[in-house]
Amino acid sequence: MNKDKNEQGGSARIGMVNYINMAPIYESWKKRAHPAQWQLIEAPPATLNRMLAAGDLDLGFVSSHEYCVRPELYRILADLSISANGPVGSVFLFSRIDPAKLDGCPVLLSGQSQTSVFLVKIILEEFYGVKPQYSVGDVESEMSSQVQALLAIGDQALRLVGDPQFPYQLDLGALWRQHTGLPFVFSVCAVREDFCRRAPETLALIHQEFASCVREGRENLEAICQVAAPRIPMHPDECYVYLRAIEYDLGAEKQLALERFAGYLIARGEGSAQALPLKIEG
Repeated sequence: MNKDKNEQGGSARIGMVNYINMAPIYESWKKRAHPAQWQLIEAPPATLNRMLAAGDLDLGFVSSHEYCVRPELYRILADLSISANGPVGSVFLFSRIDPAKLDGCPVLLSGQSQTSVFLVKIILEEFYGVKPQYSVGDVESEMSSQVQALLAIGDQALRLVGDPQFPYQLDLGALWRQHTGLPFVFSVCAVREDFCRRAPETLALIHQEFASCVREGRENLEAICQVAAPRIPMHPDECYVYLRAIEYDLGAEKQLALERFAGYLIARGEGSAQALPLKIEG
């Protein structure tokens, strides 16, 4: 007799980001029954990065940068990402002046996502040819006239879109696409190598569940927007347009894009050469 799903699988500590861009997956996940031994930990990407690296998580959605700097610890679950093929709508450089004039200027970086931090550095330094003076902090509490530009991500970015004090609002996904011709992978579902060896059956069940949540979230996107939009707040129709642009696959072009990002990091001395080739699980 087949076991009920609640009785299947071993223990697992799973990291989840509660940004609105994860709503199609997370809202679907929350409606489902899961084994009691699957512990879900909700936190910003940077926190999940640290927990996964320290072995306090077994797998989860973390910054692509985390995989690129410690690839020996992880594998990437196939067909899962948070990515965009052009504008992402929630990762922005907000600037008071032309970004081409930011050389030496103070730029505040959100501490919530290492991928976005290094992406904005690549864009400014490699594509625009400027090197600002960076600081890392909380965007909402440290925003001031002393800062010429700031990086905001996720829900914070959505709240700042249209703010007149920042006449230059650069979508980093769009800029990456413009300069590379590729989509950008902001986050991957990474699993620790030791968990892959220890619990392959449990991992397969979790992988299957995530894939099912992606499909269900896409099918019920309008209803999910009704739930998620008030968090910003934003109109559900705006939320729908935004979430339609977020992609959750990791196909061949997305893998190429992730390799390109890893290549930039390696060339800049900010990533591990072991990140290439990618280690895909499942």
